[in-house]
This record gives sequence, C-alpha cells and structure tokens, in this order.
Amino acid sequence: MLKRLVNGGIAILFIACGILIENKFLNPWLIETHPNAYWPTLIGSCAILAAIGLLVAPLIVDAIKKAAEKSAYKLSSMSFGDIMGCVIGLIAGLIIASLIGIAVARIKIVGPYLSILIIIILGYIGFIVGSRKKDDIVQVFTAYRGEKSEKREKEKLSGKITPKILDTSVIIDGRIADIYRSGFLEGDLVIAKFVLEELQHIADSGDMLKRNRGRGGLDILNLMQKDFADKIVITDKDYPDTIEVDAKLLRLTQDLHGVIVTNDYNLNKIAQLQGVKVLNINELSNAVKPVVLPGEEMIIQVIKEGKEAKQGIAYLDDGTMIVIENGKGYVGKYIHVVVTSILQTAAGRMVFARPKYAKNGSVIEGTKEDISF
Repeated sequence: MLKRLVNGGIAILFIACGILIENKFLNPWLIETHPNAYWPTLIGSCAILAAIGLLVAPLIVDAIKKAAEKSAYKLSSMSFGDIMGCVIGLIAGLIIASLIGIAVARIKIVGPYLSILIIIILGYIGFIVGSRKKDDIVQVFTAYRGEKSEKREKEKLSGKITPKILDTSVIIDGRIADIYRSGFLEGDLVIAKFVLEELQHIADSGDMLKRNRGRGGLDILNLMQKDFADKIVITDKDYPDTIEVDAKLLRLTQDLHGVIVTNDYNLNKIAQLQGVKVLNINELSNAVKPVVLPGEEMIIQVIKEGKEAKQGIAYLDDGTMIVIENGKGYVGKYIHVVVTSILQTAAGRMVFARPKYAKNGSVIEGTKEDISF
C-alpha cells in the first residue's frame, strides 16, 4: 500500500511540474494561436507525465533507498565530532547560499534556478569543509577554552586507528585474543553477522572435529567480549548478492576502510590482489620466532625419524621443525647439532642441521637441562 502511495505521489509530482512548465512557457502561445487546443494539450500532457512518473517511480524510490542506507551506514561509522563538523559546515554553507540566492533570485527567468543551484553547491562545499575541519570546529565550540581536552585527543587518535575485521579462521584459532590483550593490535575488532552464522554452522556440524572447532571459536568470542567489550563491534552489514563469506569479508573491509585479520592463506592472497590490507596471524607468529642462523650450535631432542634415509626430526619450543642429517639413530636422545641452512616457506620456517662430532668421531650428546632453545 505504501509503495503505491509513493508511486502515485511521484506521478502527481510529475504532473504538477508539467503543468507549471506548460503554464509558464507553452500555454500563453496556445491561448493566443490555438485556443481550442488548450484543454486537449493539458489533458494529454498530464496523462503522458503521469505514465512517465509511474514508470520511473520504482527507479527513483530504489535510488533514494540505496542512497539513504549508504548515508546512514557512513554516518553510523563516524564519530560524534565528525558528524558535528559536517552539520555545522552544511549549515554555514546553506546560510551563505541563501544570502547569495536572495540577490540572484531577482534575475529574470534563470534567477530562481540559479539560486537553487547555488544552495546545492555551497551546501555541499560547506559539508566537505566541515568534515575536514572538524577538529578546529569542535575546539571552537569547547565549553572551557583553557581545558586540556585529553578525551578529545584520545578520540582523534582512536579515529585514526584502522578497524580490524576478523574472519572465521582467526576466531577459531584463538590467538587473536592474546595478541589483542598484549597491545600489539589496536582499534575496534569488527565481527560481521555472516561470520557468526558461519561459526554457528560449524559448531552445529555433524563432524566432531568441526563441531569442536566451532564451539571453541564461540568460546573465544565470549571471552573477548568479557575482556574488552567496548572494542568488539558486531555489524549487520551484509551483501545478499554475494554468496561466499570470503568475498563478503573483502567487500566489508573495503567499505569500512579497515584491515582483515585472518589465518587463511588463500584469503590472504586474494585480499592482496584486490588491494585490501591483511594481517596474517601465522605470518606474525613466524616473524617473532627465535632467529636461528647457519653455523649456530644448539642442543635438541630427536623426536622421530624423518622422511628421507637417516634423517631425524626435532622441534624448537615454538614448533619450528629441525631436520637433522644422520640423526635417525639418536631418536629419543639429546644431542648437539650445528645449523646448516634455513628454509622459509608459506607454512613456516624449517631448520636443517647436522650432528656435532667430538674429536673421536662420536656425536656429542647432552641432557634436557642443557637445551638452550
């Protein structure tokens, strides 16, 4: 019903505009030259304009709806200072435009239209200037001039911090909570509802492993909301025309001008191709692992045999794999090794080493207490 009323209103608006234009320009000529054609022309033009209005009404309504939703979303993501700056700038632009418009409106024929154009242009200029000079405007309207506005400074700094958009993999991983708690990440942590739905779907999976991962992710989110609730932002923003969650995440990150936080290697690559900034927790983990250089010596425990003949496998405390040449015979023992090379892959760092031999040709062994890594 409401949609019909809106469409009818737009049709009537078209008719009214047509009548005004016709009375202004066409009717004086018709009355003077073809008086009998006045009413048929008026009725015919009204019918045509009504039909045009009904045809374009859905397009106009959809365009207005989309513009309103986009504007509302942008305003909701702005700080109070940003909104105040834009509003004050817009008001100042409209006041100046109205003063100029009074003089311009006196120009014959084009005067009223020029005044409308001036109002639109100056209003837009005022809005843009207000948004860019918001800090100065807020400072002018501060209640106490001599006050050190520590709160406002914090808001300014917070406004410059890029929001972090979390994907499903990084929530399930769980390390994001400890990283944020440690202060290495700042700003709001944005979680989309479609990510929560995917997490819920995983938690309800018939596969036990998936179900446990999903429930673990939900537990991590509950913990994060308790620890830093003021930094967790749940957004309803969705993209019904897109099915893939990863594609939705990329669009959301672009709309919010944020950074996507993920553990997903493929999502990382796609985001980089699209120019979206990415923070990969696995890359951070690799970056903070202890640096091991060729030629260094260490004491490790050989855990198991390697894939190749005579190889042994050991691990550092951070999970870095060490492949020991001729280490197969020392499984379960602690031995001295010398690092020969390091291989950095997308999955992490791999260290290659060989046993350290004594002068008599035997491998130098050690104990658990001797481990230096």
